[in-house]
This record gives sequence, C-alpha cells and structure tokens, in this order.
Amino acid sequence: MRSRSNPEVSSVARRSAERRGRAGEVLAAVYLLLKGYRIVTRRFRCRAGEIDLVAKKRNWLIFVEVKSRVSGTDIETALAGVNRARIASAAQIFLTRAEHSGRDVRIDVIFLAPGKWPHHIKNAFGEAGRA
Repeated sequence: MRSRSNPEVSSVARRSAERRGRAGEVLAAVYLLLKGYRIVTRRFRCRAGEIDLVAKKRNWLIFVEVKSRVSGTDIETALAGVNRARIASAAQIFLTRAEHSGRDVRIDVIFLAPGKWPHHIKNAFGEAGRA
C-alpha cells in the first residue's frame, strides 16, 4: 500500500513495481521469441510515453504493452486500464524514427499473472494499420 505521508515507503513500492515490470517484460519477450517473433527494441521511450516491447513477425510490426498482475483479474477490466492513446502516440513517434514503411502495424497486450500462462491479445484494440 502506498503511503503519501512517508516518501520512503512510496519510493520502495515504486522500485518494487519497477522491478516486477522489468521482469514481466523479460518474460513477455521470451514468450514472444518462443512464438517466432523478433524483438526490435525494449522500453522505447519518447515524449508521448513508453512502449514496453516492439516486435516483428512476418510483415507485422507489433507494439506490445505488458501488464503484470498480482492475480488473474478479468481481462476486459484489465484491458480497459491500458492507456491506448499513449501507446498509439508513442508508436507514431517510433515509426517516424525508424525505417519500417510498408509493414502492417498493430498493438498487442500481454497480461501476466503468477502461476498462469501469459495471455496474449493480438490487435487488442482492433486498429491494425499500415506504416
């Protein structure tokens, strides 16, 4: 639980969440590699935000959001919590900085929960397009 009155506690909680997030991103990357994807970059950061993973498979360029959960919550509820606009904006910036023209692009989400297989939602927002 985050404490506003004690910055040390919130700092520890933030660092712990950061470690869990990084571990989740590594697990998601390995999962994608095993499914035949190639990881282009991890943790792409720009003024619009961060994209956890960028991957390629066939003619697709995929922007992947990784969500680690303490429990296997309802996927629809968890998906609603994903900041779609932030990911799309960061993806647009990524596309201007890298040569990926002619590829189909989409946003996937991978949910992770302890003791469960990763839940991979391809084209999570149904807005695939072309770079």
